[in-house]
Amino acid sequence: MPHATQQADIATVELDTALRGGPFHVALRAAIAARGLPLQRVQHHLSRHGVRVGVTSLSYWQQGARRPQRPESLRAVRALEEILRLPDESLIRLLAETAEPALARPSGGRSYRSLVETSDALRRLLTELDAPPDSGLQTLGHHERIRLGARRELAGRESQHIVRAHRDGVDRFVAVHQGDTECAPESMSVHALENCRAGRVRRDHGTGLLVAEFLFDTRLRAGDTFLFRYGVEDGTAGVSREYPRAFDSAGGQYALQVRFDAGALPVRCHRFTQQSAAAPRGGRQELAVSPRHRSVHLVEPRVRPGIVGIAWDWE
Repeated sequence: MPHATQQADIATVELDTALRGGPFHVALRAAIAARGLPLQRVQHHLSRHGVRVGVTSLSYWQQGARRPQRPESLRAVRALEEILRLPDESLIRLLAETAEPALARPSGGRSYRSLVETSDALRRLLTELDAPPDSGLQTLGHHERIRLGARRELAGRESQHIVRAHRDGVDRFVAVHQGDTECAPESMSVHALENCRAGRVRRDHGTGLLVAEFLFDTRLRAGDTFLFRYGVEDGTAGVSREYPRAFDSAGGQYALQVRFDAGALPVRCHRFTQQSAAAPRGGRQELAVSPRHRSVHLVEPRVRPGIVGIAWDWE
């Protein structure tokens, strides 16, 4: 049947295009369509892989109304790659950074109650800025520079993002910063450094959260890439001992550099990883502080869901 063959060819081309450029929900929808599976059958196949996902969730995922973020949901995505006969990591790769801004400083030592309070406060601040669940941006690269002051405090941070829009009309980015214990968000300041300008800022003293929007001077079209840079001046808390970064989903490259004051060098530094804020830390690797440049760094070529960071010990 030539007509059926032609439709299959079109579906295959659409799938190949979606897998290359995303976004995730378009690729998932194209993969399901190319295999000709109703969602009930997809759910059945997932259950045979030991993964429980509702038909409603699958529908939301392929519509872009929600994104898989929890560990069980990410297991489902990996199973979908096998069920839909897709290349390994093809869907996981498209879940790159940014349905919701991840906390800049998730603390592994915080209580469950404080984590819940922080999550509730972040949700409220994002609502005040009218930030949608899906920012419309995929992070291709994120380079972050942390600066420690003479009092061993977190003095500030600078972030450079390389992003790609997966829908038309995106014209801003919402950044989240969380200071150390007993910080004062009301005394922090934000600075647009390149290809953006600062917009509204919201703060929550109890959790140390600062949420700021950075506005682009253009509206991106789907597929457009954009590079921008901003900074947060902190310096409002006491001695800082670590800088963790959380990722809700797989993404592009991440580089973290921590620079110390010449008069306040740590005795040792190490990188670490965590599957979640409540999980034990692993992946420890010692990092040598350069006496000349007074800095250490890590590079993740392709981030995965979880936490990666650098910690240091003072005398």
